[in-house]
Amino acid sequence: MRKITVIVFCALSLLSVVGLLYFGNQLQIQPKEGIFLLPKETKVVKLGEKLYGSHCASCHGQNLEGQVKEWRSPGEDGLLPAPPHDQTGHTWHHNDQLLFDITKYGTAKAANLEGYQSAMPAYEGTLSDEEIIAVLSFIKSTWPSELQSTHDRLNAATKK
Repeated sequence: MRKITVIVFCALSLLSVVGLLYFGNQLQIQPKEGIFLLPKETKVVKLGEKLYGSHCASCHGQNLEGQVKEWRSPGEDGLLPAPPHDQTGHTWHHNDQLLFDITKYGTAKAANLEGYQSAMPAYEGTLSDEEIIAVLSFIKSTWPSELQSTHDRLNAATKK
């Protein structure tokens, strides 16, 4: 009886490992030029929400509301405050590739703004490409459907 229990336990353990490997690989996201945010992929969005909470919410707000109401005016330090990422902000005005590049490399490098100062760190070396895509997918998933459609059209237009 004990031998059967050990065999069953080993078999279940093996199945668990195989399942983790299979489902873990299903979450791999390969960034590419153009459109790659996945706001309808539940696993990607959940990962992005978790990462947003630990890496972004302290500045951009728990509810994506931004740092201050007047986010377009520099603060006392001369830097622009963290903008909202909800529908009131400007995030949805930028295509997937630019959003990805700003997050990974920082605004100055991504937008080729020599000398531009920002409080936002570049996340290259902190978040993987897949994690950046997950965060941005989470953000996009919170926008109303009409804004998501507008953003999709922007991506399609900039891809050409």
